[in-house]
Amino acid sequence: MSQTAAITRLGLRTITRTAATILLGVALITLCAKLRVPAWPVPMTLHTLAVMAIAVALGPRLATMTFFTYLTAGAAGLPVFSGTPERGIGLAYMVGPTGGYLLGYLAASWVTGKLARNRSIIGKTLAMIGGLGVTYAVGLPWLGIYIPADQIVPLGFTPFILGDLINIAMVAFGAALIPGHLFEKFAR
Repeated sequence: MSQTAAITRLGLRTITRTAATILLGVALITLCAKLRVPAWPVPMTLHTLAVMAIAVALGPRLATMTFFTYLTAGAAGLPVFSGTPERGIGLAYMVGPTGGYLLGYLAASWVTGKLARNRSIIGKTLAMIGGLGVTYAVGLPWLGIYIPADQIVPLGFTPFILGDLINIAMVAFGAALIPGHLFEKFAR
């Protein structure tokens, strides 16, 4: 086999593995967005858990590509988001009240993945909290387009923060159980 053919095979294998990783990540995010855990005052989804786990495990590049692919699937009309198809699909859903959180998760995928690189479990946890902050920093002002300003925190933050922190704690616990060298294979 020539050197060029070997390089081509290696490149194809890498592309295939990357595409499979991204598609599995999109499937995980979709599943976690659809799961509803009974909680008060609103049911909790595992959306944050999936986004943060992917960012910590895969690093900024693959995590961002994965969430971008998820958004692309949703924009194309696939019912991947929480509450779809009941609350609408496609771009109509994405420009609605929760659209800012979706954009925030995209940014958080990069921020969390970048900050979590080569960090201890405490560093990874702080990276996830930073990513969650980015999500709220984008999501809350966007929500303000749809509701009165005095209702943004009571409706867009307070009911969700505890569930999001529990999701982060679950990812941190899982990351503590998985040897760091397994993450290094993907996170580049």
